[in-house]
Amino acid sequence: MTVREPFRTRIKVRHYELDTLGHLNHAVYHSYGEVSRLELMELAGGLNSGMRDANLAFVLLESHIVFRRELRAGDVVDVTCDAKFGTGKTFHMDSNIYKVDGTLSAEITCTLGLMDLERRKLVDDPRGRIERAGVDLKVLSTS
Repeated sequence: MTVREPFRTRIKVRHYELDTLGHLNHAVYHSYGEVSRLELMELAGGLNSGMRDANLAFVLLESHIVFRRELRAGDVVDVTCDAKFGTGKTFHMDSNIYKVDGTLSAEITCTLGLMDLERRKLVDDPRGRIERAGVDLKVLSTS
């Protein structure tokens, strides 16, 4: 079986994203993770009409970040994203932020759920519901 690499998106650190020390502001790391999650969801079909027709939406429940190496203006990074499903109402979409030289700058772990927009409640079996809505799980997750 071939192991597939997680989805990656490339981002250049901009000057206006820096803190007073000249490092990438802590909140921007989360934004970079969000960019990667949304681009992966779009690629997998998770932002298409199938989700809307099923009256479902992804919701972010928790986000945790571990900072490993600083980023500065002009640095170019690759932000990975990969979904991991288990049992229950939640799943994870994890990202790593790497400088183009391969240096790990941050690890982001996010817990998400799938919300029924009419009931305003999380649904059981988000993996199954996502798949039935037409999202390509082979794109969304490497596992």
